[in-house]
Amino acid sequence: MSSKFESGIRQIDAPQEKVYETLSNLQNLERVKDRIPDDKLQNLVFDNDSIGIEMAPVGKIAMRIVEREEPNTIKFESVESPMAFNFWIQLLPVTDETCKMKLTIKADMNPFVKMVVEKPLREGIEKMADMLQAVKYG
Repeated sequence: MSSKFESGIRQIDAPQEKVYETLSNLQNLERVKDRIPDDKLQNLVFDNDSIGIEMAPVGKIAMRIVEREEPNTIKFESVESPMAFNFWIQLLPVTDETCKMKLTIKADMNPFVKMVVEKPLREGIEKMADMLQAVKYG
């Protein structure tokens, strides 16, 4: 059974193209590493197209970018994870200097697993959206 989790929409005070350019190269995450609480994330590793993290209590998760639709969407798929999932970042222009962002996770999970992971996933996607909103894209 497929389940979908979406973040709230975040306003970002940077042009859509600049945000896309930053987020579509995962090496730019070096800038935000220090904003991630150590108790939530350990062993964050990444290159241009993939990212791996250890998250309590989930364990190791790795995903890679599978599609880039400049300047609107960056799509990921899980490579290593307790469950298969897709993740994407959507960007829409508001003005020449601002844009909106929404994060989505879609995962196949049975009802029992969903019951266990739904709350942490919802909280996690909101925290990730907050973190990406706080990045200095200039």
